[in-house]
Amino acid sequence: MKRIGVLTGGGDCPGLNAVIRAVTKSAIHDHGLEVMGIEDGFLGLIEERVRPLSFADVSNILAQGGTVLGTSNKANPSRYCTGYDHAGNPIFEDVSDRVMESVARFALDALVCIGGDGTMSAAAPFIARGVKVMGVPKTIDNDVMHTELTFGFDTAVGTATEALDRIRTTAASHHRVMLVEMMGRNAGWLTLHAGLAGGADVILIPEIPFDLDAVCEACDHRRAEGKSFTLVAVSEGCMPIGGGVVIDRVVHEAFDAIRLGGVSEVLCEQIAERTRLECRATILGHVQRGGTPSAFDRVLATRFGVRAVDMLMSGQFNRMVTYVDGRLSSVRIEEVADQQRLVPVDDPLVHAARAVGARFCGVGL
Repeated sequence: MKRIGVLTGGGDCPGLNAVIRAVTKSAIHDHGLEVMGIEDGFLGLIEERVRPLSFADVSNILAQGGTVLGTSNKANPSRYCTGYDHAGNPIFEDVSDRVMESVARFALDALVCIGGDGTMSAAAPFIARGVKVMGVPKTIDNDVMHTELTFGFDTAVGTATEALDRIRTTAASHHRVMLVEMMGRNAGWLTLHAGLAGGADVILIPEIPFDLDAVCEACDHRRAEGKSFTLVAVSEGCMPIGGGVVIDRVVHEAFDAIRLGGVSEVLCEQIAERTRLECRATILGHVQRGGTPSAFDRVLATRFGVRAVDMLMSGQFNRMVTYVDGRLSSVRIEEVADQQRLVPVDDPLVHAARAVGARFCGVGL
């Protein structure tokens, strides 16, 4: 193995640059490898946008948010939008052959793919075509299978918790019900952790459909007890019992076309109408993905990057680095693709939140 490529796919998050730095520096320093940076995820391989990375290229990016390579969540080679028909509908094609041509053209002996379940799903077909792949788990949702932690999650929890802390003071001052909407399409780990850390009174996550009457009752109950406000942590993918998610828009050319958002605003109107309490909603949105990574995420990202290169050099291909019980391990990428790690209803954090008075407003919760 002489030359490897590294790419970042899917949404950005804090710690991506720390992994790029760790992969590049350890590959050059410990193994004498050449490293090629692939721009904008798999799009860089589709469009042949690949450039060398040196020590100097990755110096001073450890604490920088985002990714110096760029990323894309619309570039799954197996289903790539190549244009639009006369009615404006996207035309999808399998452009995997272009990726294989780029791998050959740039003489890439292996790919380090940094991303979440979508990136691992996009990488999996190339394993069958003979490409050596190493995965590094990334997402602020912490929903990648077979790893207890993904880098970026700790920073996002800190950002969301700080938002809850700041909004709490406004809620108390104006005697309001304040809803704070966080990312989490199918998995509620971010809202659960931030809700617990920020002392939310109600926590609504996708895994536990809520009863609107129970949410309103929780607000009324606090008022009856003399509490002047209620703080509600809301996952963007939460939904009422028997209902569906709130869709913000549809991006037809993307692999995952549905974009969620706005459930807190819908709930805000419903709660205000039923309880006659003053309500406000705040959607944190992409602020959760940005900014300087926490110290924990910098360390975890560095460990992930170094381990990925070490595994490649020891002949352990087509695996994703994992974090289990405080130790690094790995799992076959095929076991991660097309799956998500969701919050179990009986998770210890759910129990802990309920024990300190938070309500999930689901059946029996």
